[in-house]
Amino acid sequence: MDGFRVMPMEQAALIGDFFVTVTGNLKVIRNEHFAVMKEGAIVCNSGHFNVELDIPALENLSSKKQLIRPGVEQFTLKTGNRVSLLGEGRLVNLATAEGHPSSVMDMSFANQALGAEYLVKNYKILEKKVYPVPPVIDKEIARLKLAGMGMKIDTLTKEQKKYLASWEMGT
Repeated sequence: MDGFRVMPMEQAALIGDFFVTVTGNLKVIRNEHFAVMKEGAIVCNSGHFNVELDIPALENLSSKKQLIRPGVEQFTLKTGNRVSLLGEGRLVNLATAEGHPSSVMDMSFANQALGAEYLVKNYKILEKKVYPVPPVIDKEIARLKLAGMGMKIDTLTKEQKKYLASWEMGT
């Protein structure tokens, strides 16, 4: 929680300036929350589709809605307070961005391609079920990515690998 106070939305709505939902649930921020938000509050969603924010409720509370800039709509509530909605309530990292940068997509595509290759090579010995991408593939992609960026990292010692793979030490 990185130093943030945790509290029910009913309390947070009164004091927050910026709200980001990441729950994967619907109507996380609702009518009663929008109604008490501070002047200039900003809301966005990064959890699931555009259902986490009750946008119809926000529209019903508003006397005015205007596009401030691409990806930013400002709702003037009937109380006079303004609430800004980012990315139409859709996943803000996608809706307000210009797509994923190639520096991210290359790893994603590599993961998919090498995962598919693994399935093709091993289909005879695999059961019909969902499998995670084997860690060796993830590690190889990470190694190649870092090498391609001219970066180097330490290699884990045997002792470090053992520690990371167990629960024998620590709290």
